[in-house]
Amino acid sequence: MKAVWYERNGPADIIEYGEMPDPEPGPDEVRVRVVSSGVNPSDWKRRQGLTSQMEFPRVIPNQDGSGVIDAVGPGVPQSRTGERVWLFESQFSRPFGTGAEYTVQPTGHAVRLPDNTSFEMGAGLGVPAMTAHRCVFADGPVTGKTVLVTGGAGAVGHYAIQQAKLGGATVISTVSSEEKAQIARLAGADHTINYREGNTAARIFDVTGGRGVDHIVEVDMAANFPVSLQALRSSGVLAVYSAGSAQGPTVPLKFKSSNVTVRMVLVYDMPEPAKAAAITDITSWLEQGKLTHYPGPHFPLEQLRDAHLAVEGGAIGKVIVDVSPA
Repeated sequence: MKAVWYERNGPADIIEYGEMPDPEPGPDEVRVRVVSSGVNPSDWKRRQGLTSQMEFPRVIPNQDGSGVIDAVGPGVPQSRTGERVWLFESQFSRPFGTGAEYTVQPTGHAVRLPDNTSFEMGAGLGVPAMTAHRCVFADGPVTGKTVLVTGGAGAVGHYAIQQAKLGGATVISTVSSEEKAQIARLAGADHTINYREGNTAARIFDVTGGRGVDHIVEVDMAANFPVSLQALRSSGVLAVYSAGSAQGPTVPLKFKSSNVTVRMVLVYDMPEPAKAAAITDITSWLEQGKLTHYPGPHFPLEQLRDAHLAVEGGAIGKVIVDVSPA
């Protein structure tokens, strides 16, 4: 099979492209012919060694993907052969992810992809949609609440807006440009605020009638904490999936309100029941056509290194590697 791999941590130029043997599924595993491979920030950070060092002699990158099951191992029903699937955690505690024509994965990590959902969209569900689900719903329903999604044009933010709206919330999103505001509005945001225009907290109070917000889905805790400490209401939730690169707020965290919950979310370490709940809801919403994705640049498999660089450079929309024909 054609594949992309690296054998040490480092910059994108360590990525190699060539031939590898086709993998065979073991017990409770499936082999998937990969159609699309999604690229997340954690993929290039893992490659660089920023979040983890090499655990295996050779790594095929990328956690997320989609394709068709073409072989099953012992313990997996033959009826799964031919099934369209989306993949999550493909290279978490495993050497070979979705940056190849075939990948072998635990049967539970190959989730049925509804017929009305494209492979392109399926390749962008694992990290973004499951992270968003945990951030929005881990602390209970959001029906009737006001949810602030920072960075609503990002992959996680885009799904967080949609899921919070599906959960019955009013959604405010902070963005850095009118282009990104439009993306957030298309996802369902009721209000958008350009944080570059200043006094974000005051504008949040304006659109909420002085009440502030009940729940925050946070992409950059360090940079945004001065707003969060003012805008979050009593008994509110700050769900953080990225701390940011700037110096963090001092501990203990001091909010204007009391009984605040701070939840640090890492999709790879979510409890199994939380992953199952996310998969169930995401699948249901897909079947009903209630989720959309925002497409970004596409790259062929042999240019996967350029796809990593695009994500590292802040490309807008979901970056996809086209691995094989649908």
